[in-house]
Amino acid sequence: MHNRPIAVFDSGVGGLSVLRELIRVMPEENFLYFGDSANAPYGDKTTQEIRTLTLRHAQELFSRRIKALVVACNTATSAAISELRAQYPDKIIIGIEPALKLAVTHFPKGRILVMATEATLRERKFAFLMERFGQRCDICKCPCPGLVEYVERGELTGAAVEDAVREELNGCLDRPPDAIVLGCTHYPFLRGAIRAVVGETPEILDGADGTAKETKRRLSDAGLLRTGLPGRVELTNSLPTPQLMRLSEQLLSAE
Repeated sequence: MHNRPIAVFDSGVGGLSVLRELIRVMPEENFLYFGDSANAPYGDKTTQEIRTLTLRHAQELFSRRIKALVVACNTATSAAISELRAQYPDKIIIGIEPALKLAVTHFPKGRILVMATEATLRERKFAFLMERFGQRCDICKCPCPGLVEYVERGELTGAAVEDAVREELNGCLDRPPDAIVLGCTHYPFLRGAIRAVVGETPEILDGADGTAKETKRRLSDAGLLRTGLPGRVELTNSLPTPQLMRLSEQLLSAE
């Protein structure tokens, strides 16, 4: 069991930002990454479509004798994590959440922007976070449906990306934010472009570090942490073109 891989699932290449943190926190673990780029983006799909895709791919990953599943996609987590846990009650399943709690802790009574897909922002899971923290801070929901495609094709910097970020945040920057929460795992790869648009002041936060630490805690509690030599990483995708696999390797190793 200890040597079995941890599966990391995302709607495309965005979850590689979470895999990077998982490797940093648990370098001795083996990882199996699966991105569903053939069906990306998930953010413009219905809840039922997202749920169906997530459950199908989770079944495929569990058939590969994994010891844990990390849903490294905010949209899939929001739409399907409850169903996943109900279907696999004995499995270790970790979902990612926007780092809203961290932002509220850093900036009590501050102004916080949450950049996410429309699907993430409409789901009950995010509504619960808003109910929990919305009275303590000024939280502005910023749907950014067009940014995922830039990451999926490897366009991470440049004037076109910055223009796209600026357009998506139109109306959200009328008052300076204290923090910006990246509520999609694709967005950390656009951190430079986002920073160029919002300036140096806002703190930019994402949920990858918290997800990695929670995964390690769950495996430790189950006595399943691997020790010894550095682990292996296997990258797979539903759209395994040479170009996309090269992009996956580049994103995983990028500074």
